[in-house]
Amino acid sequence: MSPSPAVAETEEHQALRAAVAALGKRYGRAYATTVVREGAHPDALWAEAAELGYLGVNLPEEYGGGGGGTAELSIVLEELGAAGCPLLMMIVSPAICGTVIARFGTDRQKATWLPGLADGSLTMAFGITEPDAGSNSHRITTTARRDGGGDWLLTGRKVFVSGVDIADATLIVGRTEDARTGRLKPCLFIVPRDTPGFRRSQIDMELQAPEKQFELVLDEVRLPAEALVGDEDAGLLQLFAGLNPERVMTAAFALGMGRYALGRAVEYARERTVWKAPIGSHQAIAHPLAQVHIELELARLMTQKAARLYDEGDDLGAGEAANMAKYAAAEACVKAVDQAVHTLGGNGLTREYGLASLVTAARVARIAPVSREMILNFVSHQSLGLPKSY
Repeated sequence: MSPSPAVAETEEHQALRAAVAALGKRYGRAYATTVVREGAHPDALWAEAAELGYLGVNLPEEYGGGGGGTAELSIVLEELGAAGCPLLMMIVSPAICGTVIARFGTDRQKATWLPGLADGSLTMAFGITEPDAGSNSHRITTTARRDGGGDWLLTGRKVFVSGVDIADATLIVGRTEDARTGRLKPCLFIVPRDTPGFRRSQIDMELQAPEKQFELVLDEVRLPAEALVGDEDAGLLQLFAGLNPERVMTAAFALGMGRYALGRAVEYARERTVWKAPIGSHQAIAHPLAQVHIELELARLMTQKAARLYDEGDDLGAGEAANMAKYAAAEACVKAVDQAVHTLGGNGLTREYGLASLVTAARVARIAPVSREMILNFVSHQSLGLPKSY
């Protein structure tokens, strides 16, 4: 594992980081790779993390959570990632779905879902991406209409939805017609896994991860009125309330992965001796690793800023910072993994050292949940005030 963060943190955050790191160390990369090889899920780690209160650290105390925020949850994911055993569903279940329900759900929705999301006994997936919409949420074609009796009928398709096979429900982003303008507006619906008309098929991925990816088909899925999350007229606000934590958590995911790769490379560079000296004594090896460490630390600073802004209720400021954090962490992660593999040479491609599979995994942070190009679009338009190109 790479050195502990040099960024100043509260004593509580330092204690949380140390405790989660200890948990991660008990499982490690070997556990994660074994789970993937056996086609299983990281149930043991998920259950222990839940028992210790880490999975729901961001959720309200009145529903069994820790009463913290995105800052605390991102620490948990980063430290598990730095130990080589990240839990991808943390991004989706407590971070996106838990946050949206806690902020906008009805009392009944909160009572039904938040205790289970907090203690890990319930999980929820998140479906937004569509085959023809890409990153353009305004082109989502999954539509919801009322049947006249109060129920909703939901029809459409989603792709690259993580963990639907193990999730008790999926938070689906659809669109409804605005009665005043006739335009379609986003709305969020809780769709239980076994709802008639709700079908899934696994996507064959090269990515080695316990969490599988699925395509969803919703064929006139009938949902009760209470399946709608929050206010029908506040769908866009509710959507972005979940997307900002998603970006922060993806940054934490990338930071953890990058730290793990860097740690393996540093350890190898200290021990591997060629020409009577450790290879880490040569600047051609040492300097690139030092650069990776610097870039990971810089990305962590932006991630912490984004989490703090979001937890303080500054959604606009958090939007900019979360996008920047995700961009910076993804770039640093890809560079860290590449440099780690290069440092180990042929050993970097063996199963023994657990780095080769990260070459593919690291690309995920660049691509999902939004590509780096769309982040650059956002920053050039929103932050710099340049003309919009899309």
